[in-house]
Amino acid sequence: MFQILVVDDDKNTRRLLRAVLESEHYTVFTASGGEEALAVMDREHVDLVIVDIMMPQMDGYALTSLLRSSNLELPILMVTAKQLPEDRKHGFLVGTDDYMTKPIDEEELLLRIKALLRRARIASERRIVIGDVELDYDTMTVTRGDEVQVLPQKEFLLLFKLLSYPGKIFTRIQLMDEIWGNESETGWETVTVHIGRLRKRFEGWKEFELQSVRGLGYRAVKKS
Repeated sequence: MFQILVVDDDKNTRRLLRAVLESEHYTVFTASGGEEALAVMDREHVDLVIVDIMMPQMDGYALTSLLRSSNLELPILMVTAKQLPEDRKHGFLVGTDDYMTKPIDEEELLLRIKALLRRARIASERRIVIGDVELDYDTMTVTRGDEVQVLPQKEFLLLFKLLSYPGKIFTRIQLMDEIWGNESETGWETVTVHIGRLRKRFEGWKEFELQSVRGLGYRAVKKS
C-alpha cells in the first residue's frame, strides 16, 4: 500500500488528514515541520508528500524546493490556507505537483491523491496499460495481444501524453509546446495531422478513443 507523509505544524490538521487517509488504507506518517519531515524520509519510504506552506523554520516552499533540488521526483501536494494566485504560482514554481486550499474537501483530496499516484506510477514504470493494450515508453510500442506497433516518436509521445491523463482536454498549443518544443517552427496544425494518423492506426480498437473537443482541443477516453 502507498505510504504518505503529512507535513503540517497544526496538530488537528495532522490528525484529520491521518484519519481521512487511513480510512482509504494508506499508511500515514506525520511531521510538524520541514526538518522533521526530512528525518522521516531518511528512515521511511514515502510515495507522496502533503505539505502545508506556513510552518516555522522551514516552510512548505523551502521543503518542496529542497526535495526537488535533491532530485526527488515523488508527488508533492500543497494543502494550505494561502489562497492568492501568487501563492499558488510560487508553489508550482518551487516544484509542487498540485495545490489545494483549506478548508479541505476530503473527497476532492482523495481524488487528487489518486491522480498524483497514478501519474507517478506511469512516470516511473514508463508504461500505460488499458485493458489488453500496453504502451511502452522505452520501445515506443503499442501492444495488444500478439499485435505490436512501433510508432514514430511524435505519434507515440502524443498518444502517451493523452492517455496519461484520460479525459483531460489539451489544446493544440499545449501539445505542440510539450511534444514539438517551443522552438519548433512547425505550426500547430501538425498536431491535427498526427491525431488523424493515430485515429487511422487504431481505428476499431475498443480500448480507447481520441476525441476532438470543439473549440478546445483533444482528449483521450479509456473505454476498458
